[in-house]
Amino acid sequence: MYLMYVDESGDPGMANSPTRWFILSGLVIHELRWISYLEELVAFRRMLKQQFGLRLRDEIHAAHFITHPGELAAIPKHHRLEILRRFADQLANMPDLSVINIVVDKHGKPQAYDPFAMAWRALIQRFENTLAHRNFPGPRHPDERGMLFPDRTDERKLRLLMRRMRTYNPVPNQATFGAGYRNLQLRNIIEDANHRDSAISYLIQAADLCAYLLYQQLTPSSYMRKKSGQNYFSRLRPILCRHAAPRDPDGIVRL
Repeated sequence: MYLMYVDESGDPGMANSPTRWFILSGLVIHELRWISYLEELVAFRRMLKQQFGLRLRDEIHAAHFITHPGELAAIPKHHRLEILRRFADQLANMPDLSVINIVVDKHGKPQAYDPFAMAWRALIQRFENTLAHRNFPGPRHPDERGMLFPDRTDERKLRLLMRRMRTYNPVPNQATFGAGYRNLQLRNIIEDANHRDSAISYLIQAADLCAYLLYQQLTPSSYMRKKSGQNYFSRLRPILCRHAAPRDPDGIVRL
């Protein structure tokens, strides 16, 4: 069983949205690696507590961590940025992780376009396809399945989307199949999404970091540009799922 932890960066709205981009990042881990990788993250957090004073219960919500840290402002800003950099390196050194990234560029899209639905549909489809072709790293079984664990989001909308994709999921044909669509129903992702609170999930926080660093690569804040933080996403390259978009050098699905 593969578990995908998902978080977002940017705003999914079209009207009066403060952001051009909406990003979903799905961090995929096999159940047989779950315990050992969680233990690695706990050990990593203990190191951060010792070196920077970041408590194990403190949430690394990357955007707020830098710009609106609240009581975490007691940790100097350059140290908070260093924590994000080290967090990215920690994930990159966990070889059986895999990250699927979806980017929606809202610029030029019609007002009726739904970034939330389009991004989630693309993420779910890439998760399904990679499962079906057994392209995730780590332990393999011929009948592997997957489950979704997103951060709090529009639970009803996501649930209805997933249930619809199990019965009607039209996907445009590749050139070899001719024009038209195929109904590729979900067969490898089980259950509805199991929502988690990022404040109590290190793996959701890891997905949040991936989405934030990708957002900063696309449109860095002045502070991140000053500190070369727009380059931090590249530190995740060892674990990027290039099967999601083989023509993109980082496997990013761009909508």
